Amino acid sequence: MSLQGLRRELAHPRTSVQLCLLGIVGGSCAALLIILFRLSIETIQHLYIQQFDNFTTLAAVDRFILPIIGAVLILFFAYLTGFKHYRMGIPYVIHRVKHRYGLIPLRTSINQFFGGVIALASGFSVGREGPSVHLGAAGSSFLGQWLKLPYNSIRILAGCGIAAGISASFNTPFAAVIFVMEVVLREYKIHIFIPVMLAAACGSVLTRLVFGEGSELDLLHFVNFSYWIYLYLIPVGMVLGALATLFNNQLMNLIRWFRPLNMVSRLLLAGLLTGVIGYLLPQAMGSGMSSIQFLVNSPDNLVLLFAILAAKLALTLIALGLGIPGGIIGPVIGMGVLAGAILLLPLGVFIEDTTELTGSFALLGMAGLLTAVLHAPLAALSAVMELSFSPQVILPAMMVIVPAYVTSTQLLGNRSIFIRQLDFQKLSYTSSSIREHLQKTGVLAEMKSDFKLFNDPMESQLLAHLQEYPTELVVQARDFEIGKQFALVQYDTSLGYEGSPPLKFFTMEGLPSQATLAEVYEELQASRDGAVYIYEDSPEEIVGIITWNRLHAELLKEQY
Repeated sequence: MSLQGLRRELAHPRTSVQLCLLGIVGGSCAALLIILFRLSIETIQHLYIQQFDNFTTLAAVDRFILPIIGAVLILFFAYLTGFKHYRMGIPYVIHRVKHRYGLIPLRTSINQFFGGVIALASGFSVGREGPSVHLGAAGSSFLGQWLKLPYNSIRILAGCGIAAGISASFNTPFAAVIFVMEVVLREYKIHIFIPVMLAAACGSVLTRLVFGEGSELDLLHFVNFSYWIYLYLIPVGMVLGALATLFNNQLMNLIRWFRPLNMVSRLLLAGLLTGVIGYLLPQAMGSGMSSIQFLVNSPDNLVLLFAILAAKLALTLIALGLGIPGGIIGPVIGMGVLAGAILLLPLGVFIEDTTELTGSFALLGMAGLLTAVLHAPLAALSAVMELSFSPQVILPAMMVIVPAYVTSTQLLGNRSIFIRQLDFQKLSYTSSSIREHLQKTGVLAEMKSDFKLFNDPMESQLLAHLQEYPTELVVQARDFEIGKQFALVQYDTSLGYEGSPPLKFFTMEGLPSQATLAEVYEELQASRDGAVYIYEDSPEEIVGIITWNRLHAELLKEQY
């Protein structure tokens, strides 16, 4: 199949072999980028710490200095790429997917890669999934843009890249698919679902080849417990919902309070505060996954668990609130694990030894806190199931997830942290149902290419042609100093005055062949008439026409 044939096929909103292959290629590109990202972090950390993400082996003074050095280096790369290109992370990607078809600017991606590597390597409490989502979407959408694919397929490619990025970051292909559908795209369509699944599978396969089969939660094992404990899971979920609300509210407060400061001041302050807390409690530094190791070593040390949780909460608020590049999910997983283990301890009044249930409650704490912070219950449930390799966790996790979500949303009025960040940054993340529907179809799928083109014709020529071929699309091309102008020529069927011209001319605006029907609708909705023309390389090379009647028929088409 030629490249042009590939573009025409991908313009249709349907599952195809071409779309599946594209998902595999895009997912592989994204996964390789995330693998390079992870290897960069590990290579740097191994220069000064013995175990990945474990900063307890680092000297106290070094722990204080390391985040400050990291903040300076982040500023250096931000300066090289331009401070205006510092928008990044999951909220920014959601905005770009909704309103720019997942096209990610190159400079923001460079900032995200180097900034994320430095932030994670220098001990800031941020997750690697934020950079993974950003870089995954960028890696796959760059491929689509390079091939000049229709924007509707680039949007699917971005979803594939996000799924592959999360899968390559956490080795959780199923959770990655659910996250893309539930949080980013917020829709379930089979022609999108299939390539996203393939991309997530590619991400998982590639990351297992490089990093092995395991995950950070391998140390936690789910153990079944008595059914009467299920009643206790309801208040556990409510506490986790309240903790998530506290976290979201304080994070937004910090972002709001420190917004007047310039970026240099904010990042240096984040480095200083992280260094101070890291000097006192190194267990709280890093992405959050290292908290699991300390939990396994000291499951009954309530004071230490509380201290790490409080420090982890503070460090995460500082890093994300002051603008350190990184994700929120990793630290939330760490805090959820610690909170779950702490909430197990009251059961010691009724159970002689609660140690064997530590892993179970740690996993449930993670599920509940993730749900309430992100408002993504399905993604949280699938993540805890995959990371624990235990389907037995599903029922008790649901018993925690539901009260956590209801408490957070209904009782405390909390919203998804991503949505709150988007609102604060005034980045749109919604669109009308009409636009949402039309974005799924490229103009190449609906345009009519069998038209008759006349260059600077006489009106009599146009009239004679329409009299002979009344159903044919006729286009008039006229040369002006600013370029060519195209107009659709039709019979004037209105009840005009006697002697009025028999022809009607609709001046057409041009749209690139990558556009979707949403852009056609934006051009024609005011007049509810006329047409647009489609071009490929140059606006003066017309290749097709889409009329309002054609678009209207698409809007009225029944959907399953």
